[in-house]
Amino acid sequence: MIMRNTLLAAWVLIAIGSSSSEAQRPTTGSVAPPAEFSDAQRATKLAIAYPAIDSMMQRFAERARVPGMGYAIIVDGKLAHVAVAGLRDIATRSPVDTATVFRIASMSKSFAAVAILQLRDEGRLALDDPAEKYVPELAGLRYPTADSPKITIRHLLTHSEGFPEDNPWGDQQLAVTDDEMAAMVRSGIPFSTAPGTAYEYSNYGFAILGRVVANVSGMPYSRYVTESVLRPLGMNVTTLEAGSVPAHRLAHGYRLRDGEWIEEPQLPDGAFGPMGGMLTSISDLGRWVGFMLDAWPPRDGADAMPLSRASRREMQQIARYIGASAATDSAGSVSLAANGYGYGLRVQQTCLFQSSVSHTGGLPGFGSLMRWLPEYGVGIVALGNLTYTGWTPVSTQALEILQRTGGLVPRVPQPAPVLLERREQVSRLVARWEDLLADSVAAMNLYLDEPKERRRAAIERIRREAGDDCRNEGPFAVANALRGRWRMRCASGDLLVSMTLAPTEPALVQFLQVTPIARDAALLPSPTCTGRQSR
Repeated sequence: MIMRNTLLAAWVLIAIGSSSSEAQRPTTGSVAPPAEFSDAQRATKLAIAYPAIDSMMQRFAERARVPGMGYAIIVDGKLAHVAVAGLRDIATRSPVDTATVFRIASMSKSFAAVAILQLRDEGRLALDDPAEKYVPELAGLRYPTADSPKITIRHLLTHSEGFPEDNPWGDQQLAVTDDEMAAMVRSGIPFSTAPGTAYEYSNYGFAILGRVVANVSGMPYSRYVTESVLRPLGMNVTTLEAGSVPAHRLAHGYRLRDGEWIEEPQLPDGAFGPMGGMLTSISDLGRWVGFMLDAWPPRDGADAMPLSRASRREMQQIARYIGASAATDSAGSVSLAANGYGYGLRVQQTCLFQSSVSHTGGLPGFGSLMRWLPEYGVGIVALGNLTYTGWTPVSTQALEILQRTGGLVPRVPQPAPVLLERREQVSRLVARWEDLLADSVAAMNLYLDEPKERRRAAIERIRREAGDDCRNEGPFAVANALRGRWRMRCASGDLLVSMTLAPTEPALVQFLQVTPIARDAALLPSPTCTGRQSR
């Protein structure tokens, strides 16, 4: 039986004003308010999906034979829905509850990235510094080519230092001591590619980042992360040491062998902890995802610590491109995705979502996932105590279920005041051309790209064909603070007006296009990149 706890937050939404300005002189209101959600019923709609997600998760756990699991949906930084099922300890038949602590493996890497960026923001290191500046053992590395650059901290953060992919090996290194790791580095590290040329997932690289944090901060990595990252966020359950977790809260890890669950030992914290040693609960992990979601949208106001919103956004953008992928389902639909890595986080663009940020974690006995949609304010976390619990497909299904409610929609960009003013001015110009008004809104390029008389003649011809009495109708489709399009309804037809403002103060019109549009046509095409394979 799945235990549920649903918390729905109240919403206050500010509608986009359609105020007009009759002033003939341009204003300088080029600063836009932050993007916002336009649907006041968004949270209620999303909640409709939770029972279906519970059923899907239960079927997955039964099919994959996951001993115990916990998962949650995060909406705007809060745990909106939490569920647990199964056993944290098979021998004692102890159930998973919302306080159960699981190992999260490679999801630990985002914590190491936050620690590095804290030190960067304090001016104590730079991302393009050679890593050997802070880890002297690296100075003896033999690089693969004479023209290879020195490994930088940025290379390590983005898995582009050139070390070989090391998941099977790295899983067993958590307990390595600092002295043992130093000896390993001094003995040499082979390269699979030259630094800075390719993405290759490296646990070793993040272990080195942990040593950078320790050496720069002057304290053990685990202490630094606890004091500077976890405690300021109120993540009081999260730890790098399994032995510090009360026995009644600790999830035991298992692997399936010949149809039987075999318990895996809990490895102690060591030098490789930064790459995969963290343990946490559903509520603490939800707080971490909420902290990442809080970086969006860019805005004024208090900037929550322990890391600035700008640095958190930096983490969540592609710094190393991985590649594109295509998949075909049984019905012949092809879906496309572009993939990359930020700092300790994976970033993906799909046909459904412009940006999906995530990381999975897998160690002997455990599998975990965190995934969120920055522009939608929604995330999902999942923890399981089965080796490499495969959460990625079911997390995708969960997001698809949320989308079908109609509540999973992105924030809407807001227009700068000057864009609203230009919209009103251009609308008057389309309805009835006046040279004085046309000159007052035009950037210096507008009539060089198309002479004013030719532009005037074209707009007047299109307007005559659409009829008189033209007025703005429907929404202002804003692409960003200084670009948008809108519909003008005339007596006999509709017009689509598209406008982009120039990078000047005041911001004037650098691009203007007026075209006929069908009465039932959408202002913006529905985003899609799926199609049928030809047969």
